[in-house]
Amino acid sequence: MSFRHLALNSEALMIWPVVYTPRRSLSPGMTARLPFHDYSQDYSHNFTRPQPRPPMAESLAPRAGRLVWTSVETGASRVRLLSAPRVFYGWWIVVAGFAIQWTVGALMLHPFGIYVVEFEEEFGWNRTELSVAFSLARVEDGLLGPIQGWMIDRFGPRAVIRVGVVLFALGFVAFSMMNSLLMFYVTFLLMAVGAALAGFLSVTTAVVNWFVRRRTLAVSLALIGVAGGGFAAPGIALLIEEVGWRNTALISAAIIAIVGLPAAQLVRHRPEPYGMLPDGDPAPPPATAGGDEDRFAEVSMTPQQALRSRAFWAISFAHAAALLVVSAVMVHFVAHVEEQLEYTRAQAASFITLLTVMVIIGQVFGGWAGDRLNTRAIIAVCLIGHASAMLLLTFATSVWMIVGFALLHGVAWGVRGPVILSMRAEYFGAHSFGTIMGFSSLIVMLGMIVGPIFAGLVYDNTGSYEIGFTLLALIAGASSLLMLWAGSPPPRPARRPTATSLAETQEAPAA
Repeated sequence: MSFRHLALNSEALMIWPVVYTPRRSLSPGMTARLPFHDYSQDYSHNFTRPQPRPPMAESLAPRAGRLVWTSVETGASRVRLLSAPRVFYGWWIVVAGFAIQWTVGALMLHPFGIYVVEFEEEFGWNRTELSVAFSLARVEDGLLGPIQGWMIDRFGPRAVIRVGVVLFALGFVAFSMMNSLLMFYVTFLLMAVGAALAGFLSVTTAVVNWFVRRRTLAVSLALIGVAGGGFAAPGIALLIEEVGWRNTALISAAIIAIVGLPAAQLVRHRPEPYGMLPDGDPAPPPATAGGDEDRFAEVSMTPQQALRSRAFWAISFAHAAALLVVSAVMVHFVAHVEEQLEYTRAQAASFITLLTVMVIIGQVFGGWAGDRLNTRAIIAVCLIGHASAMLLLTFATSVWMIVGFALLHGVAWGVRGPVILSMRAEYFGAHSFGTIMGFSSLIVMLGMIVGPIFAGLVYDNTGSYEIGFTLLALIAGASSLLMLWAGSPPPRPARRPTATSLAETQEAPAA
């Protein structure tokens, strides 16, 4: 066989590639046929005046070397991949999201119940007054949500996360100096604003844009950081006993800055500007370009279209109902276990640790199940699980009933979290995910606000959590019916064919 010319791309030899494809379009050692291209139009003779490399926003996409030759007899080019990247960059964004979410869970969400007991003893504030701070933070989350979603879609999540980390750390510094109920509200609100900007919505929007087929799994791994922060609860409790809550708050501020700022640097908004596609998929081969793209495309709704769909309202209210239980447990679990069930604070912290383990297990399972099973059925089962667990806690008469609560509530919480987030992208697409999720947070915040305040009011007026916890459980269980109202989501996009699979398909009849 005679060859028209031979060109070698090598970073070491600094020879520019004749054929450029954005990222690993073939596996190492694989070959595929590509349409013939007349390279004589590009070069006056072999190995002279190479064409410039296509521009890229940043050098995130690893450059795989390619050996390219063209046969005169067959008129076809063959490409051999000499090297390929090992890790899709989207997984580094998952790691960054995990780290940021861990600071929120470990330093703010899970220890809040411990701070509640400390402040009640030191300042004499009642449960309702303390619950208001948690609920005010949720109001802020809801009101900030649409603005934050627009900021993320407009400026990218990295810039928003940077601002959030700084505010989160400064909030803890101010928190360490507070000495009145009003200052408690103000400093906690500042912490909440920082945590919101740095955490949940910013992280999930970035992850959702980098994954489609593995979206629920990726979201679940990023959100495990919040649950993993529960392992720090015993350590925070011990630290408060040893150095006091003020010094603990200052230490928390330092940890947030040390962990959060480097993690923010890893975050990118979308893969396409960096020569990549979601899930690390290769660029479509030329043979499929201009073909039937509909089956490979994901649904894409505008915020206005999403707001007009019943799925938006069904998912949002179901999410809010689940958080009625979650928020009430976050704020009142330690006090309920210590006072009404007569366990020590250390024992209460151990129950939180067990709950955390089950949340993590649930999130891993939810990440697997959400990409394979009916997401509406998963959420309905989780809501019933939340309700059943809350009833176990309410009427607990033995340690095994509390253990049962931790097991059931933890799994339901863990599975529901990533699935109900990826459901929104499944129904509405990823393009405007930040803005749509921001509007949804206006409804979701109702659960985070009402849950702890309602339980605190019932306790202050009756001396027991029984009525409050029971009503919250019944509402969560009944909301499982909302999944029937949501309707079926659009079909999931098919996986794009690679050059290798296309070549195998074309050559199969000849074989």
